[in-house]
Amino acid sequence: MKNDLKNREDVYLLVSTFYAKVRENKALGPFFNETIKDWDAHLEHLTTFWESSLFLKTRYYGNPLEAHVKVDAAHNHSIKNEHFGLWLNLWYQTIDELFEGDYAENAKRRARKMGTFLYLKIFEARNK
Repeated sequence: MKNDLKNREDVYLLVSTFYAKVRENKALGPFFNETIKDWDAHLEHLTTFWESSLFLKTRYYGNPLEAHVKVDAAHNHSIKNEHFGLWLNLWYQTIDELFEGDYAENAKRRARKMGTFLYLKIFEARNK
């Protein structure tokens, strides 16, 4: 039996394990590896984002939408819905490997909602 996500350390384990997979993925890796220069700092930032999203204890400062629109522009508007599907599948896979429980399921739901929102907003930004 696996444990549920309980604290920042669990979130960091999830985020770091997940992004190790993303970085190795042939379709997703280039977007991340060419954009992110300091992975240690980025993993801490993403841990804070997910910790804030799941536990509502910490405060996240950042603009994920702006960041993703910039990445899309920097890659000649080549982000497609397939990329979001791959990202979400890897997220689910990583959660299922490491955790189970209410917070784990909530992390899946939140990622699905966020991915849908970012996908729509990236394509909307292309038309401006």
